[in-house]
Amino acid sequence: MHKKILEVTQNIISRSSKSRAIYLKRIEVAHSSVVERGHLGCSNLAHAIAPCSHQEKENMAKMQSENIAIVSAYNDMLSAHQPFVSFPPLIKRTLSLAGATSQFAGGVSAMCDGVTQSQPGMELSLFSRENIAQSTAIALSHNMFDGAILLGVCDKIVPGMFIGAMKFGHLPIIFAPAGPMESGISNSQKAKIRQEYAEGKVGRAELLKAESASYHAPGTCTFYGTANSNQMLMEIMGLHVAGGTFVNANTKLRDALTEAASLKLLEHSALGKNYMPIGKMIDEKSFVNAIIGLLATGGSSNHTLHIIAMARSCGITITWTDFDELANVIPLLCKMYPNGSADVNHFHSAGGMAVVIRELLDVGLLHEDVNTVMGFGMRNYLQEAFLEDGKLSYKESIKTSADTEVISSVKEPFSTHGGLRVLNGNIGRSVIKTSALKEKNRVISAPAKVFYSQEALKEAFSRGELNSDFIAVLPYQGPKSNGMPELHGLMPSMGALQDSGFNVAIVTDGRMSGASGKVASAIHVCPEAKDGGVISKIMDGDMITLDCDNGILNVNISDEELEQREIIVPDLSSNISGVGRELFSSFRRVVSSAEEGATIFEIVGKESC
Repeated sequence: MHKKILEVTQNIISRSSKSRAIYLKRIEVAHSSVVERGHLGCSNLAHAIAPCSHQEKENMAKMQSENIAIVSAYNDMLSAHQPFVSFPPLIKRTLSLAGATSQFAGGVSAMCDGVTQSQPGMELSLFSRENIAQSTAIALSHNMFDGAILLGVCDKIVPGMFIGAMKFGHLPIIFAPAGPMESGISNSQKAKIRQEYAEGKVGRAELLKAESASYHAPGTCTFYGTANSNQMLMEIMGLHVAGGTFVNANTKLRDALTEAASLKLLEHSALGKNYMPIGKMIDEKSFVNAIIGLLATGGSSNHTLHIIAMARSCGITITWTDFDELANVIPLLCKMYPNGSADVNHFHSAGGMAVVIRELLDVGLLHEDVNTVMGFGMRNYLQEAFLEDGKLSYKESIKTSADTEVISSVKEPFSTHGGLRVLNGNIGRSVIKTSALKEKNRVISAPAKVFYSQEALKEAFSRGELNSDFIAVLPYQGPKSNGMPELHGLMPSMGALQDSGFNVAIVTDGRMSGASGKVASAIHVCPEAKDGGVISKIMDGDMITLDCDNGILNVNISDEELEQREIIVPDLSSNISGVGRELFSSFRRVVSSAEEGATIFEIVGKESC
C-alpha cells in the first residue's frame, strides 16, 4: 500500500476511535441470533403479515427463515428510478424460491436536480437527503426484517438511504441500481446547444430537442455526474454485486444482477453462511476506497459533502484534508463528461469499474483487505457479469482498458493528480473540481462581481454587462441560507464568457452540479455567509486570487480592513417559503457546515437529548 494512503487511513481510524466504538457497540446490542420478528408480540406480528399470502404467513410464523425489506425510490417521473417498478416482484419471486419472504417496507422521496435546476425547488434538494435517511429508517423500524435491499440511484437518494441504513447496521444490506439508459446525443453536443441558447443563437425549440435527445429513455442519465458517481461508490465500497453497476436498465442481465443481489442477503444474514452486517462490513478502509474511487474517476464534487455525512452515520470522521491528501497521490484514470466526451456506457464498454479497480489494486492505491457483499477482498470485483443459458455467470474482466481515451492506466494517467482540490485563504476553505479545467483556467486573479442569485448573473449576462475578466461571487447560497442549491444554471453564461477569451471563475458557499467543471468554481466555501464568513463582506471590485495549483483562495484585502467591514446581508425573504421550503426551516437552523457534510444529524456519540 502507498504510504500516504496508509497514513490517511490511520488518521481517520485514530480520530474516529471513540465514535466508531460507540457505533459498533450499538449494532452489537441490536443484533439477535434469532430472526428479527421473533421479538414481536402476536398482535404486532399479525398486523405485519395481514396482507401476506397464506404460505407467506406460515413461513413467517415458523421463525426459521429470513424476511427481507425492500426500500425503493421508485417514481415514474424520473428516468433513473422508473425501472424500479418491476424490481419488487422480481425480488419477491427470487427470495420466495429460496425459501425466504420479503416485503415492500417503504418508499423514499426521489427528486431530480435536473428537473429543479435553477428552480425554487432546488432549495429542497440537499435537505431531501436527510428526509430520505429518515424515511429509510422508518421503513426499517418495524423490527420485521433480517436484511434489506435498497433501490436508489440519484444524487441525494443513495447517500440518504445509506445514512438511514447504517442505523440498522446489525442487518445485511445491499444496494441494487436500475442501470443507465442507452446513449443519446453526445454530452458535448448537448453542452454546445445549451451555451448557444444562453447566447441567443438558438431558440427554445432547438434546446428542448437537444435535451430530449440526451435524456430520452428509462435509466440513469449517462453523463458522469453525482448519480453515476453514487453508483461507482457503491461498487468500490462493496455494496453492489460485481460487474453490474453500469449494465443498462431494462435488460435481462440487469434482472439477473438484481436477483443475485437479493440472494446475497441470505448468505450474509444471521441465518446464512457468513453473517456480515453492513455496519461491520463498511469501515474506515471502505471510505478511503470511496474517496480514491471518486478521485481516480473524476467524480462529482457533491461527494465532498455526501461521503463525510455518510461516514458520520457510522461513527467515522472524514475531513476535506483527507480528500486533499489523497488527491496528491491518486491519478486521474477516467475521462467522462464533464471532463471528457465519453459517457458511462463508453466507460463500461472500455472495461468499467473492474479495470479501474485492477489498476489501483496492482500498484497499492486501493485497500484490498476489505469486506464486501461478494466476500472478503476487492479482487472479487475483477469480474465481468454475463448471461449463460439465461443465468448470471462471471468471467475474469479484461486486464487493461479497451479504450485508453476513456480509461487510462496508472503508468499513463490523464493527470497525476486526482480531480479535486481543497483551497485555503482568507475567504475560508472550499473545494474545487479540477479534472475538467484546462491549464490556462487553473489560476485566475480578477475583480469580484457579487450576485445574490444565479438569476441576477444571468440577467447581467443578457444585458451584455459581463464582457470582462471577473470572478463571480455568490454568497448566501450555503445550507443555512437557502439549503445550498446547485448553481449549474451559471454554466452556460460563464462558459460562453470563458470561450470568448475572458478570464472568469466562480466563488460561492453553494454547490455546483456534478456535471460542472469547465469554469473554475471554488464551492462549498466555509464559513458560509450566513455564519458571517468573509464571503459575506466581499464587494464589487475586490481583487480575488483563485489558484488551483497552489490551493489558494484569497481576497486581496488586509486583515484589518476585513475586520472593519460590515457583513452585507441582502433580502433573503424569498428563500423562506414556496414549494414547501417552510417545512425545512428547522433544517436550515441546525444544519452543519459544508465541511461537516451539511447534515442535520449529529455524529455518533454526540447526539443531543
